[in-house]
Amino acid sequence: MTSDDLTAFRRALEASWSLQSSTLWKEDRPAAGQCGVSALVAQDHLGGEILKTKYGSLWHFYNRIDGRRVDFTESQFDEPIDYTDEPSNREEAFADTNGAQYDYLSAAVRRRL
Repeated sequence: MTSDDLTAFRRALEASWSLQSSTLWKEDRPAAGQCGVSALVAQDHLGGEILKTKYGSLWHFYNRIDGRRVDFTESQFDEPIDYTDEPSNREEAFADTNGAQYDYLSAAVRRRL
């Protein structure tokens, strides 16, 4: 996986976020509520593992790709994240989203890549 691959994926992902991928989406904070669905789609396209960290009372999902933490949705938070990199899985990340949001984001990213 090259940095160009990650950059291209990040651009496609960010361009695809909308109310269809998360009901928390806002124009001024597009990553809001996108962590679970984005971690799933990232794993589909880039492989790797899904990780989680508690942020306040909620779980925040992200990825480890080629041994490196990659958090495509960290911009949704005002405070820095104290990552604990706890192992997670698709089932836990999917509990943070729903089938319609996942299907939309997966198709939208695929079209942009």
